[in-house]
Formats: sequence, C-alpha cells, structure tokens
Amino acid sequence: MSKEKEHYFSKDELKQFGNITEFQEQMGKDYFKWYGNVMAEGALTKREKALIALAVAHAIQCPYCIDAYSSDCLKHGSDEEQMMEAVHVAAAIKAGTTLVYSVQMMNHVKKKTM
Repeated sequence: MSKEKEHYFSKDELKQFGNITEFQEQMGKDYFKWYGNVMAEGALTKREKALIALAVAHAIQCPYCIDAYSSDCLKHGSDEEQMMEAVHVAAAIKAGTTLVYSVQMMNHVKKKTM
C-alpha cells in the first residue's frame, strides 16, 4: 500500500508536467509546441509574458503555476515589487469581475421590489 501524500499539490508533480504526453502523445506534443510559440519573444518580451502568466496563475489559484512563473519572472529580470504589482493587477481584475456581477443582482432586486 502506498503512503498517502501529505498535501494535495506536490512540487514533484510540477516536475512531471512533461509527462502529459504519456496518455495522449500527439495532443501533449501539440500543447507544448503551442505553449512554446505563445511564450516566445514576440510583441511582448519574455519578461512581460512571465509577469502576465504570474498574474493569471494567482487569479486561477494554481500553485504549480505560481511556483513556475515566480521562477520565470526572476529568470527574466523581474523584481519582487514588479511581481507583486502584477499580482495586485490580477486581484483587482478578479475583484472587479465579482463586483460587475452585482449589477445583475441589483437589476434582479429592482425588478422584485419595484
């Protein structure tokens, strides 16, 4: 019987991400090719893309992505202040998304109470 993991997310699993081709080789290869193209230097620098990815990682609350893109940000020259600012941008957008739905609630309440 295998020992149960202490935590649901494990850094070891992040290291195994390349194995996603094991059960569906072509789709995995296609993903990695596409990902490589997306993250390559283009209209945005690798540094800018890493900051965007870090912000998105926080918005979707992916511990693997937070780990990976924190490292990428540092690798591509971002400092701690820039990284935290990117996270605050994600938080502000996520909060705004929550709040914009309040318009739907307010419209519903107005119809019910007027």
